[in-house]
Amino acid sequence: MSMAALRPSEPTMKALVYTAPKSLDFQDMPDPVPEDGEVLVKVDAVGICGSDMHAYLGHDERRPAPLILGHEVAGTVVEGPSEGTRVVVNPLVTCGTCEACLQGRTNICPYRQIISMPPREGGFAGLLRMPERNLHTIPASFSTESAALTEPVACGWHAVRLARDASRTPLSACRAAVLGGGAIGLGAALVLAARGVQEIFIAETNPARHPVLREAGPFTVYDPSSDKGPEPESAHIVVDGFGGAATRKAASELATPGGVIVHIGLADGEGGLDVRRMTLQEITFIGTYTYTAADFGDTLAAMIACQLGALDWVDVRPLEQGQQAFADILDGRAAAPKIMLRP
Repeated sequence: MSMAALRPSEPTMKALVYTAPKSLDFQDMPDPVPEDGEVLVKVDAVGICGSDMHAYLGHDERRPAPLILGHEVAGTVVEGPSEGTRVVVNPLVTCGTCEACLQGRTNICPYRQIISMPPREGGFAGLLRMPERNLHTIPASFSTESAALTEPVACGWHAVRLARDASRTPLSACRAAVLGGGAIGLGAALVLAARGVQEIFIAETNPARHPVLREAGPFTVYDPSSDKGPEPESAHIVVDGFGGAATRKAASELATPGGVIVHIGLADGEGGLDVRRMTLQEITFIGTYTYTAADFGDTLAAMIACQLGALDWVDVRPLEQGQQAFADILDGRAAAPKIMLRP
């Protein structure tokens, strides 16, 4: 008998592994081993983000194959001092001691790591190792799928907070345009509504999403390729939740003189922005990256308090069907703003 046969088998979990462009394999992977200050979380729900789609298409050099993607995670602690606690994961791991962290701007920590980028594997798996300080407890009455929406909605929360601080017009008097009806765009729209914005437009090119978006809140939903949307130069706040040349062009046209554009999406980095108009009309452009630790906690508290709607716009599927879920999103067959996978 070989020595290999005598060794105890290494604990394994099931994971959805990005192996090549447009290729995801459902396979066995070694269980993660927590380091000092970390706990082990059993993943109960994990959302598919636009950044996961970029990686899946081979468009994100920060996420090289093979890699476990997924960073919108809720689950249950199964190893560590808080064992048995239901939690949502803040996927940004920061140093806590740099100038940005000490200013509360943890999202721009120069040493930040995020799960789903090396050296940290992501949440499309049975288990995830995380620093205990990155976990937020969720009450028994709050669903796991809703909790896993905290991450994308927090991106919108952060962007709206920055827009509010930069705008000369009170939010209650603002007209807003949101470009992109995925979870980040819808989350931003829900935050705008919760903060008193009365007139909110959502531009979404996938007509299958329109009924869900209209049901989610008091929004005017339109297809910018065929429908009439807000008038040019009429939006005090424009949220670009897609971040492509076409949406930057639209944002440049929609922003009112003295208005604010907050740019969340990262579809591509070239073209679209009308810098001349922004200069002549003193339009503020703010690049927004994820959220601070405080934004994440505030978002979760608002969601638990039912301030951001029913959060029922999720399509839940088994993790082993992840390859099909990615294909459905890519081909425009996904009506829900968010597909959530359950290991």
